[in-house]
Amino acid sequence: MLKPAALITQLGGVARGTQLQQFGVSRTALSREVAAGRIDRLRTGVFAAPQVSEDLRSAAAHGGQLTCTSLLRLQRIWVLPETTEPHVWMGTKGRVHRHAGCACISHFYRGKAEIGPASIERALVHLYRCQGDEAFFAAFESAWMLRRLSTAGRFRIRASLPASARWLVDLARSDAESGLESLLRLRLHILGIALTCQVRIAGVGRVDFLVGTRLILEVDGRENHDGETNRHKDLVRDAAASRLGYETLRFDYAQVIHDWPTVQAAILGALRRLRDHA
Repeated sequence: MLKPAALITQLGGVARGTQLQQFGVSRTALSREVAAGRIDRLRTGVFAAPQVSEDLRSAAAHGGQLTCTSLLRLQRIWVLPETTEPHVWMGTKGRVHRHAGCACISHFYRGKAEIGPASIERALVHLYRCQGDEAFFAAFESAWMLRRLSTAGRFRIRASLPASARWLVDLARSDAESGLESLLRLRLHILGIALTCQVRIAGVGRVDFLVGTRLILEVDGRENHDGETNRHKDLVRDAAASRLGYETLRFDYAQVIHDWPTVQAAILGALRRLRDHA
């Protein structure tokens, strides 16, 4: 028989006592493991392995499954909202258990919630319902790029969305290297601006987007373009592109997330200039 801590880990990091008893773990054994510090009691009848994340602990203590942005962030999928409160799926009629330091956001979406982590598929659907088009689209593309979604899984997600939102799945690609790229492409698509993604230009290298034949758009995520060395490489690439007749617009995280009107105006202005000088 597996030791309780190992068994709880295999069950997702948190488990009900009734689940553990099905594998031969008695109540006495659970009490002994808690007293020894080898497992933690989150509330009556709910236990956690010591190494499990704080968000997962909070969700189990709250009475549901970790979902939405919290689950996706735990799985290293790019998410737009920067909130840190645990998002917890309670099912349709789940009972909320207030606990010490509770800051949980309860989601009463249809279905029966257990405890532990929700699936990535379910978390993405919950994210759409919680945060809307942009947050869903960026996370969906991130999960697909990371190979966390099967073909069947993508179809299931699409079917779970309102009919009016299914176009987001149809527009999505598997090669978006950051959520910022996803957001830029989605927003420009809505403006009717077509982009060619991940284009390799001789003498320049691969660029994020090409609009028409002469406008390069680059989106610099915080993780990939920090530091003087990377900044120098970007400047060299931009100079090479200019020599070949391209105009390059480069935007960072803060601009895309917090100052989109300026980004949009810059792109539209560049397109007008290129059109006028064609």
